[in-house]
Amino acid sequence: MSAKLPFMDAENIHQVFDWLWASGQLSEKDIASLTALGIEAVINLALTTSSNALPGEAECVARQGITYIHIPVVWEQPEIYRLMQFFGALKDFEKRNVWVHCAKNMRASVFIYLYRRLCLLESEESSAHPMKEVWVPNEIWQTFIRDALRMHTNPALKSSFVN
Repeated sequence: MSAKLPFMDAENIHQVFDWLWASGQLSEKDIASLTALGIEAVINLALTTSSNALPGEAECVARQGITYIHIPVVWEQPEIYRLMQFFGALKDFEKRNVWVHCAKNMRASVFIYLYRRLCLLESEESSAHPMKEVWVPNEIWQTFIRDALRMHTNPALKSSFVN
């Protein structure tokens, strides 16, 4: 799904799998509608200081009975250990509905791309959704992607990527 859900304010909403959605920043109204989709966890990759961050997001999500996971990824300096935290969070919520977001679905779409490539071992073509619909990563993020893919080819590290 690449079209905006009619009841959601967030931008760049994409359904990746039947259990995984990604978007830009959620509004309070969006969060209130997540239970209707069966969402059990929200993973926020944006900083709380992002220009469009929702004050009190963690509490708002928790009031819905949804687990809130904050993995702050600095836009200008994404780090592999944050990617590993993300992989761990998705593994912890395996077979449950998860919504991943950041400010505009740029960080989230790259992390999902890498999850699909490195953990699910999907092809380049299939794993590029929703990243290719959201943006073309800039130089910083292209370097991050290359570094993550290179680490995956290291036999000592490979076992920590594959689910």
